[in-house]
Amino acid sequence: MTENHDQDSPQIEPGQWRKLAFEMGPLLIFFAANFIWGIIPATGILIVATLISVVASYVLEKRIPMMALVAAAFLGFFGGLTVLFEDDTFIKIKPTVVSGLFGAFLLGGYMLGKAPLKLMMGLMLDLKEEGWRKLTLRWGLFFFFLACLNEVVWRMVSTDTWVSFKVFGLLPITMVFAASQMPLMQKYAAGSKE
Repeated sequence: MTENHDQDSPQIEPGQWRKLAFEMGPLLIFFAANFIWGIIPATGILIVATLISVVASYVLEKRIPMMALVAAAFLGFFGGLTVLFEDDTFIKIKPTVVSGLFGAFLLGGYMLGKAPLKLMMGLMLDLKEEGWRKLTLRWGLFFFFLACLNEVVWRMVSTDTWVSFKVFGLLPITMVFAASQMPLMQKYAAGSKE
């Protein structure tokens, strides 16, 4: 008798590929535009590409994920300052500020005995309360790690290298971290016996 392990292994649904395209598309355009025209024009192009991505997400998915909406709003603010003042410092500190705020939001809620991650992802995951609390703590600490990492990188490398890090470093690091949380999510899934 063979056992079916399909339920235990995470599956990538077709919608997940589309969501990845919505995230990576504007970043890849940003990378190419920076290579061709430099960081200031590339930032303006990134704002437009992100706006198109958010609208496309709404049209195809009939909703906009809260984190994507918040990230787009911060991009509009910091990217707008970058273009307006022709100063790339604003776009470089955006990942630090956004990650730091997400980390503070998650860890602040955690310290108050809450699991704010459940508010953000509760429709996508069904976890026991202890699982939500542990996941909230881990993601809060991870966001602070990303904020610190971005600060170190943008201050120590050239603008072109930072753009490469932003496009090909931050998202893959986040995806690896998210994948590393699968055992915790499986352990604390609402239907599990743990």
